[in-house]
Amino acid sequence: MVENISGSLIDWSRAQFALTAAYHWLFVPLTLGLAVVMGLMETVYYKTGDEKWKRTARFWMKLFGINFAVGVATGLILEFQFGTNWSNYSWFVGDIFGAPLAIEGIVAFFMEVTFIAVMFFGWNKVSRGFHLASTWLTGLGATISAWWILVANSWMQDPVGMVFNPDTMRNEMVDFWAVATSDTAVVKFLHTVLSGWVLGAVFVVGVSCWFLWKRRDKAFAVRSIKVAASVGLVAALLLAWTGDSSAYNVAKTQPMKLAAIEGLYEGGNGIGLVGVGVLNPSKERWDDGEDAFLMKMEIPRMLSLLATRDMDGYVPGIGDIIRGGYQLPDGTTALSAQEKIERGRSAIASLADYRRLRAEGDTAAASAARAELMEDMPYFGYGYLSAPGETVPPVGINFYSFRVMVILGGYFIAFFAVVLFLAFKRDISRFRWLHVVALVTIPLGYIATQTGWIVAEVGRQPWTIQDLLPVGAAVSGLEVGSVRTTFFIFAILFTVLLIAEIGIMLREIRRGPEQAASDVSNDKKA
Repeated sequence: MVENISGSLIDWSRAQFALTAAYHWLFVPLTLGLAVVMGLMETVYYKTGDEKWKRTARFWMKLFGINFAVGVATGLILEFQFGTNWSNYSWFVGDIFGAPLAIEGIVAFFMEVTFIAVMFFGWNKVSRGFHLASTWLTGLGATISAWWILVANSWMQDPVGMVFNPDTMRNEMVDFWAVATSDTAVVKFLHTVLSGWVLGAVFVVGVSCWFLWKRRDKAFAVRSIKVAASVGLVAALLLAWTGDSSAYNVAKTQPMKLAAIEGLYEGGNGIGLVGVGVLNPSKERWDDGEDAFLMKMEIPRMLSLLATRDMDGYVPGIGDIIRGGYQLPDGTTALSAQEKIERGRSAIASLADYRRLRAEGDTAAASAARAELMEDMPYFGYGYLSAPGETVPPVGINFYSFRVMVILGGYFIAFFAVVLFLAFKRDISRFRWLHVVALVTIPLGYIATQTGWIVAEVGRQPWTIQDLLPVGAAVSGLEVGSVRTTFFIFAILFTVLLIAEIGIMLREIRRGPEQAASDVSNDKKA
């Protein structure tokens, strides 16, 4: 039971995983974004034969390579933590969760590392066409890698394509394609990859504007800005579309997450979408009678439209979900959280009975216990909870993180539109204020991607696997001190890696594209 697990162990295990994931996610989206930008630049070089485009592409490839290397290091540590800190989780779903991660490692990762070698060291050693293909295949490998990792993550949010085997005590995959192509996986992949494209575009525009601020390499900077801002605007617009699809999908599969994101305690028909608001810090429980907001401005009936595609559609709040009793889209009546907890405990008891009776050789009674288990299995994870209130994720973190992400998404659309107009219609090097804005926008890009993952992961708490396994039942039985110690070791290690990466990238940026041109000349001589 969750209450028998040390809360401190759970907290430190979660903190360590969150630390690793947050650091890893600093590098992944930039890799995805730069891959597209530099691929387009080299495509122009391939078509025109103009050396200036080769020089431009090569400069951004250097920064891509630095970022890629550090991302690999943090990613490997992240995957190892599933076995070290979350062994119960790995045992419970390893047959399913391990499959997409194995495909990612065997296919996508090896594809990346194979072609990245040609991309970096093959200039003037292979044909221009083969080198261009290597560049795009490196980016494609990174994108395919993201696909399989996000398939695994999406299954945790929306477990499909599997059955529980009480004989092995494991969930086993029965429909690979249901896991690989679920609506949750498709939407999450598109939204996540597009966010990486936006960050890559923001990074390239910001660094290019630094060159304009320094009054150097103007032609190179303007070329880079035009390509990156074009990618960024298209990606930002598509990101808004996938965000809408994501909200609709969350409403179907994780209604409690949606309610927490909106600070919606009491639902109903025709619910408005909160644009900006200030949560009431005195609101500590879903049933304490306190108002949820000190102040809010909302768009009437918009949340119902986003969640149900009907402006008068019913959207349950936190209290509704806990109390149950409302009609679900399939026509059934929602169970209360307490009923789910009771059925979850029944499932756990039936599992114990089945295994005992099977060991005793009582086949008929074991079959009956198995039937009861399978009937209650959809609520299995609730049996590890002690009270209905534990089903509520942190409202404040989700509410504010979501709004930061959405507001910045709108800002990026406006930012790229202005940059493109000035780059194509004016002399963008003259607009010094824009250069400063572009540099400040780089950290905003990282904030947007981080808040997006906060919503995705904190929003599904207390679940490691939605409805099937809470965090407290997934954690390894480690000593708290060992987890705490390794947390600080990783914090120091990751911080050193981040500082080193930033230092190396800043050095290469200061050296500028002139060094890339010199490297190209040296390649020709070789």
